[in-house]
Amino acid sequence: MKKPLLFQGNLKKKPYFEGWYYKQVSEDKKSAISFIPGISLNENDPHSFIQYIFTHDNVNGNPQMESGYIRFGVDEFTWSDKPFAVKIGDNLFTENFVSVHLQNDTHQIEGMLHLGAFTPIERSVYMPNIMGPFAYIPHMECYHGVNSMSHELNGTLDINGENIEFTDGKGYIEKDWGTNFPRDYVWLQSNHFNDSNTSIFFSNAHIPFYGSEFQGYICNLLLEGKQYRFATYTKTPMEIEIKEGKRVIVCMEDDKYRLTLDAQPADQKELLAPIPEGMKKIIKEGISGELKITFTDKKTGYHYEDIGKMAGIEIVE
Repeated sequence: MKKPLLFQGNLKKKPYFEGWYYKQVSEDKKSAISFIPGISLNENDPHSFIQYIFTHDNVNGNPQMESGYIRFGVDEFTWSDKPFAVKIGDNLFTENFVSVHLQNDTHQIEGMLHLGAFTPIERSVYMPNIMGPFAYIPHMECYHGVNSMSHELNGTLDINGENIEFTDGKGYIEKDWGTNFPRDYVWLQSNHFNDSNTSIFFSNAHIPFYGSEFQGYICNLLLEGKQYRFATYTKTPMEIEIKEGKRVIVCMEDDKYRLTLDAQPADQKELLAPIPEGMKKIIKEGISGELKITFTDKKTGYHYEDIGKMAGIEIVE
């Protein structure tokens, strides 16, 4: 089984998509940018692409969010496994750095960011990646990987002529691949808590499964050097409430632990997500929300509360 970070497909599969999600947040939490390099293979509109979404405080100190989608040819997409690298046009995404030279009608983004040592999720034979035993099942609609829960950043980006400093900031990397994005899902992520070592990822999605369907969820919490996994495959009961599409409350609880999430998005911008016909599904994402976590270890009585800033939040109903 390939490491999730590596390119899982080939250029002959159709329909097929694969995309990496590189998120970077500045040390002062005033700037964040996510790059989504990927490829979409189908009969009518095969191409590679780089999406981006960023937020930055303007001259008045108010956050301003922008997004964009830049198309490239399939022949402009190349990759390497050893060492890992994905190259799209003049843009390069690796385990050690990101180098971008992007331009469209509204944005010019140039620069290089160096990435520190990744914080990987814990793995086992039963849980080879974040999907657990579902990682072994062929022909799933969408596969997911979490590559780094947190890592340090070094470097600057020039965005429309303004140098934005990311040195001593933090990054996060995940990815998706398959034939179709879930029909509906919730995605939450933050590694910017008062405790700088805390990081969390959560996703709940509609999953077609060999003629049936179910709602499946996965969650990984990094807290004080220890990782806690909550998921459909760990048989941890989960309840989720979406309030008017603008707030998400999640509760996961078993006989050992209780974890609640309370997510509130801020500004959101449009991105494109894959369906079998191509990158034609419009979704909205924010990368400057708040994500409150409350965790209790029932056996030891340990209790932890914290609020994550610059949280990535998607609610697709």
